[in-house]
Amino acid sequence: MKSPPTHVFFKHKSMLLRLLIFILGICSINRTNLCCDQPFATPISSSSSTPSSFSVIQSSLKQLNIEGYFSFKNFDHAAKDFGNRYHFLPSAVLYPKSVSDISSTIKHVFDMGVTTDLTVAARGHGHSLEGQAQAYQGVVINMESLRAPAMRFHTGNQELPFVDVSAGELWINILHESLKLGLTPKSWTDYLHLTVGGTLSNAGISGQAFKHGPQINNVYQLEVVTGKGEVITCSEEKNADLFYGVLGGLGQFGIITRARIALEPAPKKVKWIRVLYSDFSTFSYDQEHLISSENSFDYIEGFVIINRTGLLNNWRSTFNPKDPLLAKEFSSEGKVLYCLEVAKYFNPEETTKTDQNVDVLLSKLNYIQSTLFQSEVSYVDFLDRVHVSEMKLQEKGLWDIPHPWLNLLIPKSKIHDFAREVFGKILTDTSHGPVLIYPVNKSKWRKGTSVVTPEEDVMYLIAFLSSAMPSSTGKDGVEYVLNKNKKILNFCRKAHIGMKQYLPHYTTQEDWKGHFGPQWETFKRRKSTYDPLAILAPGQRIFRRASGVQQQ
Repeated sequence: MKSPPTHVFFKHKSMLLRLLIFILGICSINRTNLCCDQPFATPISSSSSTPSSFSVIQSSLKQLNIEGYFSFKNFDHAAKDFGNRYHFLPSAVLYPKSVSDISSTIKHVFDMGVTTDLTVAARGHGHSLEGQAQAYQGVVINMESLRAPAMRFHTGNQELPFVDVSAGELWINILHESLKLGLTPKSWTDYLHLTVGGTLSNAGISGQAFKHGPQINNVYQLEVVTGKGEVITCSEEKNADLFYGVLGGLGQFGIITRARIALEPAPKKVKWIRVLYSDFSTFSYDQEHLISSENSFDYIEGFVIINRTGLLNNWRSTFNPKDPLLAKEFSSEGKVLYCLEVAKYFNPEETTKTDQNVDVLLSKLNYIQSTLFQSEVSYVDFLDRVHVSEMKLQEKGLWDIPHPWLNLLIPKSKIHDFAREVFGKILTDTSHGPVLIYPVNKSKWRKGTSVVTPEEDVMYLIAFLSSAMPSSTGKDGVEYVLNKNKKILNFCRKAHIGMKQYLPHYTTQEDWKGHFGPQWETFKRRKSTYDPLAILAPGQRIFRRASGVQQQ
C-alpha cells in the first residue's frame, strides 16, 4: 500500500484542496470501481503492508476529535468472523461512543479522496460468513460499542408501539427489555445474538417471515451514516430512496446507526412441535398449506435429515412423543426424511383453546403419525433456542471452526427439481450441520428494498449450515463441504432453477450483476449517490474503492 502525502492527512485548512480531491474522486468512480469486472484481489496476509503505511494512517486517525477511541493493536478479532475462513487485518478498529464518532471517521476518509485506498467496514457480532465485515488495511467499526442513544420504547400508540435502538444492540437484549413491557418484535432470526444493523443489512429471515415478512419489513425508521459521512434519518416518507436501499443493502450505501423497530403484544408460552415426512411432495404441500392459511401456526420451518441414526431418541431431551411405543419403533437410519417444525404462541389462560387449535391444525397434515413430538416452553426459551446449542458447542471447542454455509432462495415451481437432485444425491448425509427448508410468501416482503429474491410469489429458503474441521482432508473438511456447495450451485445454474443466494457472496462484479439482475442499475446508482468513493463494506467485494493508490 503506497503511503499518501502526510500533509493530506494532517491539514484540512484548504477548501480548494478538499474540492479538488472530491472532484478527482467523483471523476474516478466510473473508471475505478463501478465498471470493474475483474476478480477482486484476495490478500493472503497483512505482510504486504509497510510500517510507514500503518504509521501514517494511525497518525491521521489520532487527529480526530471523537468520544470513543481507536485501537491500533490487538485487533485480530476484527479479522475473524463466524465463517472463520477469511482473516484480513485492518489498520485500526474504531470503538464509537456516539454516531458522530462514526460520521467523523467516514467523513475524514472521504475527504482524503483518491489519495488513499482506505476503506471502512461496520462489524456487529462477527457473524459474517465470507469476511463481509472485514476491511483489509482499513478501519473496522465495532458497532457493539455504539449503545447511544439508549433503548427507548414508545407505547402510547397501542396500535403501533415501537422501540428506538442503536444498530449495535443485540436482538436478544431487545427481546428481554421489550418483554418487561409485555411487548416483542414481530420477526426474528433463528439466532438472536446478532446486531440490529447486521440483520437489517441482509433481511433477517426466520420461521415468522411467512406471517410478518423478514425483519426489514418491521422497521419504521433508520438513522444512517453514508459513505460521505452524512448522518441521515430515513423512512418510507422521508429520504425513502436511502431507506429502501439500506434495507438489505449489504452495507453498501451507509452504516445503520439507529433503527425504529415495530412491536406487538408478547405471548408467554409456546407449543413447539416436530413431525416427520418420508415424501418430499407431501412435506412441501403441507408447508405451503400452512403458510397460506389464515388460521395457522406462528412459526413454520423445516429441515432435511439424511441417514441419521437414533433421531427420535435425540429429540427426547426436549420433546415428548405423543405415542412413545410407536416412536421407539421408528428408524431413521438410511432414509431421507423431512421434519416440519412449527410453534404456536399463547398465554397460560389460553391453554385449552390453544391445544384445541393445534389439534385441528395437525389433523389436516399428512405426517408420519408415530413421529409427533411436542414441547411446551417459555417464549424466551423458544426464541433463544439456538444459543443453548451454541453453549454446548463452545464447551466442546466446536463453535469457532469454519462454517462454509450456503443459503439459497428457490422458487416454488422448481423446488421439487431441486429436492430430487440435491437431497440424497449431491447431499448424502446431514451429519455436519442442519439443512433448513421452509417456504415464505413474497407478498409479505416490503417492495423496493435491495434484497434480491426469485420472481415467484412463494419461495423456499434452503440453508446448508455445515461445520468443518480446519485440519481435515476428509468429508468433514472445508474443501469437501465447499465442493459440495459448488455442485449444488452448478446444478442450479445448469437446470435453470432461478435461484438467488441469501447472504450472497461473489468475487467478480459480473457475478454481482447477474445476482442483482434488473436491480443492478438501481443498486449501482445508489452506490454512486451515497458512497461515491466506494469506501464502505469492502468485504462484500461488489465495488472497488475509488483511489489513485496502487491496488494490491
